[in-house]
Amino acid sequence: MTEDPFILKAGRLTLRDLQRFWRRASQVCLDPACYDALARSARTVADVVAEGRRVYGINTGFGSLARQTISPDQVAELQTRLVLSHSVGVGAPLDDRVVRLVLLLKINALSRGHSGIRGEVVDRLIGLLNQELYPVIPAKGSVGASGDLAPLAHMSAVLLGQGEISHQGRRRPAAEVLAVHGIAPIELAAKEGLALLNGTQVSTALALHGLFGAADCFTAAITAGALSVDAALGSDTPFDPRIQELRGHPGQIAVAAWLRDLLADSGIRRSHADCDRVQDPYSLRCQPQVMGAVMDVFRNAATTLAREANAVSDNPLVFPDSGEVLSGGNFHAEPVAFAADMTAIALSEIGALSERRTALLTDANMSTLPAFLVAEPGLNSGFMIAHVTAAALAAENKLLSHPASVDSMPTSANQEDHVSMATHGARRLSDMVENTAHIVAIELMAAAQGIDLRLPLATSPRLLRAQAAIRERVAFLGNDRLLSGDIAALAALVLEGWFSADFLGSDWLMEDL
Repeated sequence: MTEDPFILKAGRLTLRDLQRFWRRASQVCLDPACYDALARSARTVADVVAEGRRVYGINTGFGSLARQTISPDQVAELQTRLVLSHSVGVGAPLDDRVVRLVLLLKINALSRGHSGIRGEVVDRLIGLLNQELYPVIPAKGSVGASGDLAPLAHMSAVLLGQGEISHQGRRRPAAEVLAVHGIAPIELAAKEGLALLNGTQVSTALALHGLFGAADCFTAAITAGALSVDAALGSDTPFDPRIQELRGHPGQIAVAAWLRDLLADSGIRRSHADCDRVQDPYSLRCQPQVMGAVMDVFRNAATTLAREANAVSDNPLVFPDSGEVLSGGNFHAEPVAFAADMTAIALSEIGALSERRTALLTDANMSTLPAFLVAEPGLNSGFMIAHVTAAALAAENKLLSHPASVDSMPTSANQEDHVSMATHGARRLSDMVENTAHIVAIELMAAAQGIDLRLPLATSPRLLRAQAAIRERVAFLGNDRLLSGDIAALAALVLEGWFSADFLGSDWLMEDL
């Protein structure tokens, strides 16, 4: 049965909509009401040209060349040259999931009717999205102000038959792909090139890509943390709701409740209920405080990015009701930069805490388990070097988490004298997500090993389900073997969203958004 197309109502995308498109391609149909707003906006621009009014980006140069007036017979050519001249990105191409979000966000913003672009141009973008014809967009080259100019130029160039398109994993010249699919290159009208290039859609898509991946790492790390508590004979007393209520942070309260639920009815826990251990190390005991703070940061970032996903962020902006075209600064991606930076810091802490729990489990003095979680330690190294890998990745994340938004490099002959650096600030989240997924994968593997070493005692029913999912992919470590494939298998389980979609759920990120 074919899935019904998603009806896009401009400016009303939810975070759940965005995550759905991020996870899988879906068909989009623009709400018919949007076409009237598009037509009115395009007519306003046409009137400006006909009346000879001098308006930035319509009949002037760009950036520091804004004082240069463009003659009426060159207004359309100006837009084509703009797209071509700005297609200067470098580096590896963006992930198809990111490009899919870029197209969706650009369609959404343009369709609000304040960008002066015709409906037929938006329809071409919808056609690319629906046929999974993804423009090849180099990842580097935007400073996150004046919009994501270079990457959006590469997106726009394919409409002209320029550049490359990725389809079903294969890259080919755009002109060739468009011809095969019966799509003619388009001729841009006044302001349309600028409307396509201006905007924060690439930095926002990258930040969403990072946030969604970070959320998958978060839910996996909660599960790994609960497994580690049982494997290390830790206490669930620190997760008592009365402790959390006295502090009042929503994330802390929610994380403690999750941990209580995950550990409920654990046979391992019952076996040492009356032990003489007074307190656990912080990496076990303070999970609600640390991971709860992470949850709150991620939800704040989600609020910002959901708002930005629905924003009109190009320049100048068209107001058909008054016939005005106003220049402003909505293209400045500072909100996205801050959201990305805070996400990076919180993501780094997920890995830092997970690495500490793996260190605890492999230390026989702390865990009361065999050294490095393996029989015959000495002959076997067990999880010794797997922990080293976790430490290396956690250290790398600390470096990557340095804020990007505190930097600025003036551009365009000092006309654009303060920029957000949001684009690479958001792009680095992808590397951090991959690092964190592998750190958590190592903990999941170590914790599962610890749980098995506690047999015949059994963990909780909820955690037995997680243990089964781990064991479907990674066998118990009896003697040393190659572990890199095992780590990769569990990292894939994290990044596939199993813990978010099938185990704990991702609604915590979506609440009220």
